[in-house]
Amino acid sequence: MELARSAAFFCCTRKCIPGEGECRKLYSNSNSREERGIICKKRKKGLSVRVIPKSSESFTRSLVVKASDGGVEVKTAVVEKPRVRTFEIYRGSPMHFGATAQDGGVNFAVYSSNAMSATLCLISLSDLQENKVTEQICLDPLSNKTGDVWHVFLKGDFEDMLYGYKFDGNLSFEEGHYYDPSRIVLDPYAKAVISRTEYGALGPEGNCWPQMAGMVPSPDREFDWEGDLPLKYPQKDLIIYEMHVRGFTRHESSMAKFPGTYLGIVEKLDHLEELGINCIELMPCQEFNEMEYFSYNSVLGDYKMNFWGYSTVNYFSPMIRYSSSGVLNCGFNAINEVKFLIREAHKRGIEVIMDVVFNHTAEGNENGPLLSFRGVDNSVYYMLAPKGEFYNYSGCGNTFNCNHPVVRQFIVDCLRYWVTEMHVDGFRFDLASILTRSSSLWDAVNVYGNPIEGDLLTTGTPLSCPPLIDMISNDPILCGVKLIAEAWDTGGLYQVGTFPHWGIWSEWNGKYRDIVRQFIKGTDGFSGAFAECLCGSPNLYQGGRKPWNSINFVCAHDGFTLADLVTYNNKHNLANGEDNNDGENHNNSWNCGQEGEFVSLLVKRLRKRQMRNFFLCLMVSQGVPMIYMGDEYGHTKGGNNNTYCHDNYMNYFRWDKKEESLSDFFRFCHHMTKFRRECESLGLNDFPTAERLQWHGHTPGMPDWSETSRFVAFSLIDSVHREIYVAFNTSHLPVVVTLPERPGYRWEPLVDTAKPSPFDFLSDDVPERDSAIKQYAHFLDGNSYPMLSYSSIILLLFSDDQA
Repeated sequence: MELARSAAFFCCTRKCIPGEGECRKLYSNSNSREERGIICKKRKKGLSVRVIPKSSESFTRSLVVKASDGGVEVKTAVVEKPRVRTFEIYRGSPMHFGATAQDGGVNFAVYSSNAMSATLCLISLSDLQENKVTEQICLDPLSNKTGDVWHVFLKGDFEDMLYGYKFDGNLSFEEGHYYDPSRIVLDPYAKAVISRTEYGALGPEGNCWPQMAGMVPSPDREFDWEGDLPLKYPQKDLIIYEMHVRGFTRHESSMAKFPGTYLGIVEKLDHLEELGINCIELMPCQEFNEMEYFSYNSVLGDYKMNFWGYSTVNYFSPMIRYSSSGVLNCGFNAINEVKFLIREAHKRGIEVIMDVVFNHTAEGNENGPLLSFRGVDNSVYYMLAPKGEFYNYSGCGNTFNCNHPVVRQFIVDCLRYWVTEMHVDGFRFDLASILTRSSSLWDAVNVYGNPIEGDLLTTGTPLSCPPLIDMISNDPILCGVKLIAEAWDTGGLYQVGTFPHWGIWSEWNGKYRDIVRQFIKGTDGFSGAFAECLCGSPNLYQGGRKPWNSINFVCAHDGFTLADLVTYNNKHNLANGEDNNDGENHNNSWNCGQEGEFVSLLVKRLRKRQMRNFFLCLMVSQGVPMIYMGDEYGHTKGGNNNTYCHDNYMNYFRWDKKEESLSDFFRFCHHMTKFRRECESLGLNDFPTAERLQWHGHTPGMPDWSETSRFVAFSLIDSVHREIYVAFNTSHLPVVVTLPERPGYRWEPLVDTAKPSPFDFLSDDVPERDSAIKQYAHFLDGNSYPMLSYSSIILLLFSDDQA
């Protein structure tokens, strides 16, 4: 590149004027001598530097053309001169990390303790598509570095401008250094990441990993929150809905104007409101590469994708290709779409929780791509063995070095950003047990600043008081949001009930899922454990914790859907192209007598009954219920319990199916969530005691906790409904239960999962409701009620005058 002369100084084709400053080189992406310039930089005052690409040396270009008579005719063609950008370069500040718009310019600051040199790369949106660098600014380690932070402040025209860095240093795999000065890497603190423009579309020349760059912020870009404030629901009152941004509206039956996007969800908030949801948990929507697993799948004749998104590229940037605007305005429009979703959800009384993946990144093991953290400071951001090998507690090639001082501050900064800037209400942490493991080079000096004899711990050792969890739990901003841990990892660390919690962390209760599945399908030996689940798992969470510390779920994205749970005994994952070797083998499922969807009418009826049993159990259990997207209408994935790679009907919400006859289950779910919200006793702040709760067997007050028992019943005093009676009969035999005596009152049925819709839930709008109740009058007059096999019931207590 060539530098035009500035009035402030002479370009350094001559010696610098004494006292005016020091020389600095400004390189283009070409190494040719003609495209290399040297500029002067004053120590205390920025200089106006005009950078002109070599291809634009002149406004005109002469063309020589031979005439027919042998003469020469000279024609001059006018060539439009490309835009000239002018930047003033200043020393900059080491605070805050990332690119920050301030004082009429932008401050760039990035941490790298082991790099010997750093270069800021500015890339226009058009140049990014052509894999070019627009401008490069080499940072002076004397004036542009404070401690281990490289920084520079620029003033100029940043319209449609992106940025990245090049770092140079020792290339030593054994020491954990992967520096490559030819590669442009993302700033870990970039607020929007731009690469490919469209979801599922390959980059230039069929590249799945084209060059990525971060958005340069602008101070005049604001979003109108319209006074939005956090809803701050007590966690005991939540009903969580785990959902996928793209999958929710991508199917054509959604009729969404913006299918598969953040705006698409906004179009369907009515559905969530009708279902009774007051909190959505978004599966990963921080920037990831859906093309990571891109390969032809001969089984389905399509291509495998990273659909779930559990492979983060950047933690501050929303997934740009989930937005309807894509890369427009360098990702700023996409950020606003996320804000719009959250604002509109809050207007409907729905909180928004994000599923975050801080246990590993998309860079994989030593054979993975160089995208960001690895090129910035690999030995800091990843958990490494003594010879530089990557620990793999995540099962995905690398493990984020979460308890390193710099990394844990990075995570806290990121979470704060999503809360303060994006108004997120909380987080679910994927494989959160990794967040409790000791970091590489763990010792007291590394963590606390002073040595303690005998404190040296092996990398990855579980910590009873992990610094990261301590920081999050006691952070003045984060301690007020929902914090949910998936309390296990693939390295064998299972912490359900023992995750370090500071009294505010909840857990995905995997034990609840397993026990409930076993009991509902009729397995012996689980009646006592099932009763614990109904009480909020006090066996796990007593001693400073509450029922709401348990996130109860039967199904989630990983595993069978609710419909498949009662349809298949075995996984059917051949469509994944891995010979059915992937996915969980122990699903605790039951096909109700026949495998697959084409079965007898009797089996179909039993399956619907079992689905109702599972959902009723969720809604009457103490703790926080979580529903998986699509389960409310009976979505099936054909028995595939690991659909991570499918951008197709398996993972798409089927709006047409919801409207079909199977939607009678949606009606049941709607009424059950409404009933839960109405009952004061079904969302207790503490574990129920004998003053409120009484256990029963086939006769009142005589529960059966034996190994062969398949019956559990309880009555619960409720300030709204006086008292409710709930019973589960998971035996293959019917039973007539005797109800608790309540003089002056009588029991009436509200729910019976053995009944067809709409009589499975006797809401006030059910036709012939009174007639349906009278059919059981002779049983109720005798203070009893008949239960079919594999069924559950809810009865309400009414005074004799009301009955």
